[in-house]
Amino acid sequence: MISRWVLLSNAKRRISTPTRRVIHTPTPSSLAPPPPPTSTPQTTHYKITLRRSAISLGSRIQDTLVSLGIHRRFQTVYHRHGAEVAGKILKVKELVEVENVEEGMVRTKEEMGRERKARRGYRVVSGGGVGGDGERRRRVI
Repeated sequence: MISRWVLLSNAKRRISTPTRRVIHTPTPSSLAPPPPPTSTPQTTHYKITLRRSAISLGSRIQDTLVSLGIHRRFQTVYHRHGAEVAGKILKVKELVEVENVEEGMVRTKEEMGRERKARRGYRVVSGGGVGGDGERRRRVI
C-alpha cells in the first residue's frame, strides 16, 4: 500500500515537457518600416465626470476626488495625461466616467458655464432714452 505522503508529494511534482525553440527569419515584409501614422488627432487629456457620490465612502477616496478637482456629482474636469492622474482615476474608477479627448475639446470652467447658460428670453431692440419722468426706457421684445 502506498502511503498518503508519497501520493501528495507526487501530485506536487511538475511534469516538464521539452520546449520547442522557434527561430524566425526576417522576411521582406517584416523588415519594411511601419506605415505612416494616420491623421487622427492625438488624445492628450482625460475628461473626468463624477457619476456617483462619495458621501458614504472613506476619507481617502473623498480626498482623491478633491485632489482631482471634483466636488459634486456630474461635475466635469479635464486633466492632462500623466501617471499621477491615471493612478487617482484608478482609485475612484467606480465613481467616475473617463473619456480621452484631444486638446481642442478641453474646456475651461468659464466656457462650460457659458455653454450651459440659457439664452435670454428677450432681445433689446433699441437703446431707449430718457423718458419724460427721468427713467431710462427700453423696448423689449
